[in-house]
Amino acid sequence: MNFAAVILAGGTAARLGGVDKASIEHAGQTFLERALAAVASAGEVVVVGEQVPTSRPATFVREDPPLGGPVAGLLAGRRSLADPAETLVVLAVDMPLVTAATVDRLVAASSGDGAVLSDANGRRQLAFAVRTSRLDEVAPDDPHGHSVRDLLALLDLADVPASGDEARGVDTWEDLRTLGR
Repeated sequence: MNFAAVILAGGTAARLGGVDKASIEHAGQTFLERALAAVASAGEVVVVGEQVPTSRPATFVREDPPLGGPVAGLLAGRRSLADPAETLVVLAVDMPLVTAATVDRLVAASSGDGAVLSDANGRRQLAFAVRTSRLDEVAPDDPHGHSVRDLLALLDLADVPASGDEARGVDTWEDLRTLGR
């Protein structure tokens, strides 16, 4: 299935002392390169964050005003797509264990409005596939400060259980130290 992708890489990383999460390395690759590999099948990729050299073409954008939160970033990325596909895959850059297989499962499980990765406790993660037209219908006029949880609650998404630790995010230095153990 043809899909576009938005990678969210523009947060403040406050619990990491403001370090750029996209540039953190795990297993010899930056988090951004790992996210780009996960969405390698996407026809178009938009990265919401600071522009850096990448191994594959991507459009870099920022929400305006900056640091408006993940919904503002997601919608800035969505609006920047040159040719929106029927399905949009959204991935937070701080989930370095998400792979192309994860994305394939999300796209394949999309029924209704799409599918979302859920951790072992059933919490929905910032890794999902959504019908672009439905996202457009439920998008708030002013997305700044809106929660992803509230946005996803407006959509009929299938839950896709995480395999292993793929739903694990990196928010602290301890998260990074224990990643992949």
